[in-house]
Amino acid sequence: MQIRSILLPTDFSECGNYALSYATSLARTFGSSIICVHVIETMVPTVGYSGMTEPLPIADITEQLEDSAERELPRLAECDECAGLEVEELIVHGEAASEIVRVAKEREVDLVVISSHGRTGLGRILFGSTAEAVVRHASSPVLVVKPPQVEEAT
Repeated sequence: MQIRSILLPTDFSECGNYALSYATSLARTFGSSIICVHVIETMVPTVGYSGMTEPLPIADITEQLEDSAERELPRLAECDECAGLEVEELIVHGEAASEIVRVAKEREVDLVVISSHGRTGLGRILFGSTAEAVVRHASSPVLVVKPPQVEEAT
């Protein structure tokens, strides 16, 4: 088995950092490169109670998301865990799972390492959407990384 390239989708969440640890460890073991991808979800106007489209500055929000990703992605790629590894940064637009699957196929990655949960914190709902959709539709193997369980104090 050869793992020449690893796709690491990130939303810059704490859960995503656990996936980063797995990806960098595997990259060191197999001499792999990492493609770190952040997906900016396409935004659509919302409809208010009146049935009229609410005046949301979607272009402004998208621009802010792009600016944030352009700041955060290099920080991630240059973190201590990535030191000495070949890490490519990629920002794409669209629906997260579809874009992750598309990039994995286009780049012919050997493995996708994805966090089981992201920023939304909706438990099963999030896993049921992004991570599960990637598992179902990706043509390459997918490693789903769960964050460690935190025991609640009683």
